Amino acid sequence: MSIVGILLAAGRGCRFDPAGARNKLLQALPPDAAAPGEASRHASVLEASARNMLAALPRVVAVVRPEDEESAALLHGLGCEVSLCPQAALGMAASLVHGLRQAPQADGWVLALGDMPYVKPATIAALAHTVERGADIAAPIYQGRRGNPIAFGRRHLPLLLALEGDQGARAIVKNFPVNEVVVEDSGILLDIDTPSDLL
Repeated sequence: MSIVGILLAAGRGCRFDPAGARNKLLQALPPDAAAPGEASRHASVLEASARNMLAALPRVVAVVRPEDEESAALLHGLGCEVSLCPQAALGMAASLVHGLRQAPQADGWVLALGDMPYVKPATIAALAHTVERGADIAAPIYQGRRGNPIAFGRRHLPLLLALEGDQGARAIVKNFPVNEVVVEDSGILLDIDTPSDLL
């Protein structure tokens, strides 16, 4: 089966920097959180997120804003398929729908956020494998708490493509059965929202 990663990296990160001067996705992670093979320098938030996806899935489509040339170049260099989303300002759903439209023939998708650099590749692979075995939705659970990313099978593609606003796929996850995948990965709960998250 073909499971494609969709990496959402088109948000503006207003909570990180209301003025919009600093792209949170391009900020360096602490040295001890660097992605594998990146010990010699600080990996950025986006680089670590992308590397973890690429380590688990053969194909990753990364969605970025058209004006974010630096993120696009970084992701392309890592091996992601980069797709520019002109409607990114409309909210997360617009970016999600745009990403899915780049891989509509896939058997399923792992939907991941560019500001979650600590999710382990093994977690991403486990979610993909759960969809490959027939689950319509798979979500990771760490110590009783559900996190991201979320994987979907083809059954929910029409609903995913109909999403609008800034809630992502939350309503679908809430209203349909979810296969919970227990993981030893606190990274599913950790996103980079404010500068203090990088300390």
